[in-house]
Amino acid sequence: MTFVAPPGYQPIYSPRIPYTGPIYGGLRNGMSIYFQGRVEAQTTRFYVNLQCGEAENSDIALHFNPRFDGRDKVVFNSRQGDSWDSEEHTRDMPFVLGEAFEMVIMVTAQGYQFKVNGREFFTLPHRIPLERVCAMHIAGDVSIQTINVIGGGYPGGQGGYPGGQGGYPGGQGGYPGGQGGGIGGGYPGGQGGYPGGQGGYPGGQGGYPGGEGGYPGGQGGYPGGQGGMGGGGFPGAHLPSMGGQPEYNPTVPFNTMIPGGMSPKRTIIIRGMVPYGGERMCINLKASRSRDIAFHMNPRVREGIVVRNSMMEGNWGQEERGMSVNPFVEGQYFDMSIRCGNQRFKVFVNGQHLFDFAHRLQPFTQVDILEIEGDVQISYIHF
Repeated sequence: MTFVAPPGYQPIYSPRIPYTGPIYGGLRNGMSIYFQGRVEAQTTRFYVNLQCGEAENSDIALHFNPRFDGRDKVVFNSRQGDSWDSEEHTRDMPFVLGEAFEMVIMVTAQGYQFKVNGREFFTLPHRIPLERVCAMHIAGDVSIQTINVIGGGYPGGQGGYPGGQGGYPGGQGGYPGGQGGGIGGGYPGGQGGYPGGQGGYPGGQGGYPGGEGGYPGGQGGYPGGQGGMGGGGFPGAHLPSMGGQPEYNPTVPFNTMIPGGMSPKRTIIIRGMVPYGGERMCINLKASRSRDIAFHMNPRVREGIVVRNSMMEGNWGQEERGMSVNPFVEGQYFDMSIRCGNQRFKVFVNGQHLFDFAHRLQPFTQVDILEIEGDVQISYIHF
């Protein structure tokens, strides 16, 4: 049985660089790989390889190599056997030293199409058959916040993510590997962990939020149980596959119909960044029939809070403000999912559960509009 993971899920957060990991199920036409990261201020070069295996001597279908040496350029190449093929390069450098970036590699029938910070950048024709690509390697002076393979199928046993008894790809129960941690010694704290604990994603002994090395729980399984896709997952263990293609870089204000409306386990993925000088934004889930706002989410950057509310028949309800952390920061990318349950919306940001908002509009299946306004740049939306 092959479990096809919902596109937009199972991102890898803050892998230690150099990073090597599998692309489960390989690449196919129509897929894309999404990165959020930062080029270090003292960078000389970094690279991303799409490879035909995880070994050092594996063939490289795509070598993407920005170089900062006074005559900045981005080099593209491939390697077969021990021999590099002919190099292509451009002096159109889309990265800025010391600044965050967002990059999408879209896989087409013709080749790899790059977008950086929302701008079309370069296309490299295929040199090695796409079906051979099964791994990714990243090295150099770069920090990566998020890697997300979008639109792929994941192999695995009894519906497991990949399964087994020990964590996401491996190591001591950490999210990608090694002692479980973020970028070289801890994302904010702890001993190399994403926020804390001994290398765990948020805590526990290396687990994603808890347990013994599992993604969220159990004995190292992706979301639960003994390595299966089981129960209790982040945030899409039982979600059906998400349909349609993502929408990249829509203009704000943004307003769209939600295909089929909201229903239990329906999830909206929103990725973007808060620009410098940004003060507030809002995300509304509305019902077209009544114009009621079932869920209003209002991050206020300067105040460091996220206000939640609803508006029925023209009247605002009771505000909710309680929250352990504010992930919306000037100049920072965010990776958010809003999951609809039977009783509430669950909101996750950058891999962590942020808050729940109980349904106030009944039936909540009336909700069929997504609206985004304010000081925000949206790079990716997917239902």
